[in-house]
Amino acid sequence: MHTRNSVLSGCNILGPVTPNSPGPARLPTSMMYCSNCGDQVVERIPAGDSRSRHVCLSCHTVHYQNPKIVAGCIPERDGRLLLCRRAIEPRHGLWTLPAGFMENGESTEQAAARETMEEACARVENLSLYGVFSIPHISQVYMMFRATLANDDFRPGDESLEVRLFDESEIPWDELAFPVMRLTLQRYFSDQQKNVFPLHVEDIIRPPRRQP
Repeated sequence: MHTRNSVLSGCNILGPVTPNSPGPARLPTSMMYCSNCGDQVVERIPAGDSRSRHVCLSCHTVHYQNPKIVAGCIPERDGRLLLCRRAIEPRHGLWTLPAGFMENGESTEQAAARETMEEACARVENLSLYGVFSIPHISQVYMMFRATLANDDFRPGDESLEVRLFDESEIPWDELAFPVMRLTLQRYFSDQQKNVFPLHVEDIIRPPRRQP
């Protein structure tokens, strides 16, 4: 069983997901030179494709850009959750669940556990997928795992100023680093009250800009 919703970033407005929502009109990042041969690239729709890509004019390599996967943990210990206060940009000084980009050659679970060790020097076990949150406007997908802290041995890693356990009443809601972390925590504490933790699959949609 899992839930499927679309969420406006920064809001609590939920609505049905549109399966055939159009993708971004342009490529998310710019590229000037081919990583294969070093010559110039142009943006065009290759033959047989329907989306704009960076294409090398010399070796004709098509450079595909795909969403990045961020894996993270919701580390639990005696009913409380472990959060980290960021020591790096973006959102320096704000709180987050431990999470980061996957590395090549690792599974999502391994990435989530590694990020928890790197950011909080904490070992986790019993990982279980809890949330898959797509953020189309920044081309990222968050995969968040419930996990149990193996022991009370945790401390700030190089990317954290501080790490500590919080119960729901102590969560620094106004100092959370990212909307996806707020959403994850909201879903978690709501499920905790019912003692039922379904898989959440949701989109975080940036509200359209208001016209002046």
